Amino acid sequence: MRYKVPTALLLAAIILVSFYDTSFAQRKKKKKEAEKTIYEIDTLIKPIPLQRSLWHTKIDKAQRGVDASDGKVDGVAYYGEDEKMTNILTQTMLKDIDQLQIMIENLPFAASATNEYNAEMQTKIRYLSALNELLRMYNNDSKADPIYYRRVVDNFRNLVIARQENKVDDFVRNNANLYTLANNDLLEGYPEARNYLFTELGRNEPLIMIRKLPEFAKYPYADETIINAAKIVPNEIYNYASSSNYTLSSAIRRSKDPLVQTIVQISQESKSPLKAMPFLSDIYNKKLSIAEVDRITSDQDLFYKNLVRLKLENPELGNKALTDEIQYRGLKYVRDMNDLHESPDNVRFKCIEGFTPEELYFVMVYGQDEIYTSSFLGAFKRMQERMGDMKGNELLEKVHYDKFRTFIRMCAGYNTLSKFLATIDEDRKTVLMKDFIAGLEKGKEDDLEDAVDVADAFGSINDTALMDFLQKEVKANYELSYKNRSKKGMKIYALLSTLFDGLRSSDNERVMERQSQVLNLPPINLVRFKSLEQDSTGRVYEQFFFYGDEDGKMSYNSFLGNFKDGKWKITPSKYWTTITSTTGKPITIFANLPLAEPEDEEAQKQLAAYLTENNIYPTVIVHRGHSYHLPLTIDGLNKHARIVMLGSCGGYHNLGTVLEHSPDAHIISSKQTGAMAVNEPIIKAINNQLLEGKDIDWISMWQGLGKYFAGKGVDSDRFSDYVPPHKNLGAIFIKAYRKLSNAEEETE
Repeated sequence: MRYKVPTALLLAAIILVSFYDTSFAQRKKKKKEAEKTIYEIDTLIKPIPLQRSLWHTKIDKAQRGVDASDGKVDGVAYYGEDEKMTNILTQTMLKDIDQLQIMIENLPFAASATNEYNAEMQTKIRYLSALNELLRMYNNDSKADPIYYRRVVDNFRNLVIARQENKVDDFVRNNANLYTLANNDLLEGYPEARNYLFTELGRNEPLIMIRKLPEFAKYPYADETIINAAKIVPNEIYNYASSSNYTLSSAIRRSKDPLVQTIVQISQESKSPLKAMPFLSDIYNKKLSIAEVDRITSDQDLFYKNLVRLKLENPELGNKALTDEIQYRGLKYVRDMNDLHESPDNVRFKCIEGFTPEELYFVMVYGQDEIYTSSFLGAFKRMQERMGDMKGNELLEKVHYDKFRTFIRMCAGYNTLSKFLATIDEDRKTVLMKDFIAGLEKGKEDDLEDAVDVADAFGSINDTALMDFLQKEVKANYELSYKNRSKKGMKIYALLSTLFDGLRSSDNERVMERQSQVLNLPPINLVRFKSLEQDSTGRVYEQFFFYGDEDGKMSYNSFLGNFKDGKWKITPSKYWTTITSTTGKPITIFANLPLAEPEDEEAQKQLAAYLTENNIYPTVIVHRGHSYHLPLTIDGLNKHARIVMLGSCGGYHNLGTVLEHSPDAHIISSKQTGAMAVNEPIIKAINNQLLEGKDIDWISMWQGLGKYFAGKGVDSDRFSDYVPPHKNLGAIFIKAYRKLSNAEEETE
């Protein structure tokens, strides 16, 4: 029997219900009425002593911070337009923590003697202090995940109970996870339990634990984390080894692990140790000496070519450090080509003239976030010329299919996919495109990079026959995931199928509305004006990020020119400019001054502090700067943002990070760096709609902008590189997947 991909009515149900354990569901039924335990009583048995009441005041204040994160105190911990996640946060961070405060106060302690009374006081203060710290952690977390915090709070409760019942060691052995780690302050006085927890996590979660090393570097159980992290992120070990902090550096140096000692040796002997670190495998296996590596890294081209040589050898050690360095070094070539975009080809592409097809391949795929369309086309042309008789599949085999889905997605986006596929025999081409779709369920639950590449590629493919073939492959892989009972696979392929079904009618409002319903998302093609207002006045807040280089100053001056038409009032200050509407709906725009670097960052920090102090959370955020400034803008996002314009933001990493900060954001991105001549008409179109209090309809707006840019030469071409939110399939996929996963976890 062949299983069809779920329809609108079945999409969520088949994923959630097909794996639902009936016996588990029965256990989740309402408990029979029974006498409440001391841990469940919801009223105070005795008044709270003055010494502890101060801690309750701190906790209550922190809870008000949770409540007020949307600009109003109303007993609701708001999480965007996701009602279920809002309910989870409200229950967890407000109601459950209220109950925990009562439970802590009601815990029984003998108080017949002074020292026992003091022990009770100190123990309960420790619990309250840890609870306050949990709230502080949440309030400082710009990417707070409701499911994660629900589990942390549940873990807190159970760990307190385990302490009361002298079962801490058993609890930790059964719960050596990140939630217990978040509550490890409660392990005070239980050294064996803490040792076990940190040792297990050092073995199973070295990437997370190595970044927490300063918290436990002086303890012997740090060794497990250091040894395991050295294999995956050796640069982190190098940073600690060369740290001026004696506790951190000595923690690395005391390790007897040969790999860790090799890293220490590089930090001490290399002239350019950071450049030498990607060659850790060569040095550790004695293929190259540190002095030989220093000679290689002193020549830019030789350095990059040897990085690619190592990548092709596919070393087990330090692969991430190697990949990071290839990306960093490769981006220099991308930026050189971009900067010379008006120069003749023989000048513009001279920097990559001596590169092999493999070296050009890595320049393109690892430069994806910054590469201009014309830079990609120039690099792709030279790659094909130098391939000679080499088939496309042979090239991918040589690079171990590293980021091959990214490459295919880029080829589709830049209209070179048919040229690349033409170099491959028909039967191998079929295998390649099957592999492009297959295996997306592999990896961790939140590892979605390959699936996002597939979604984005599908949005750019114009070959009808290829499109039909890929859609069939999506359905076939859904059926396989169903057969193999793969939750992740079912979610991915069901969502991809739903996205793809609407592609050919993506400018049809009815189709987009149905698709939003199927994906259980707010409207894909629409941002409601109401969702952009922050308070009862109906005011909409916007924030623009500018940077202090020449391009940033020019963009800022041009930007201000759009608000001198009598509809706006411009008010400058030391670090930022405030622009307020004088007609129509109330709108306030904040733009930091593009002060000379690094003062531009200080201006952004001062503005951020002002916004936080005044409980202002902009719902429209715009990045005006080069791609390498993008991480700072993303760090400034908030969970209330509904429209985010970030220029070149097509890669999975950027999309995923934006949506971690702003889960309901509609993202405007570009296949290349944003252009001032395109950015400003888009921003103006948005603000004109907002002044009238209208919903932002991406379909009609983009059609209007298309007419505006028609016949405008290079600006028309640049506009065509911009991806509107309703066609940003990667972002839509991530939103839908996370929402579906959250709904699934909510039933557990």
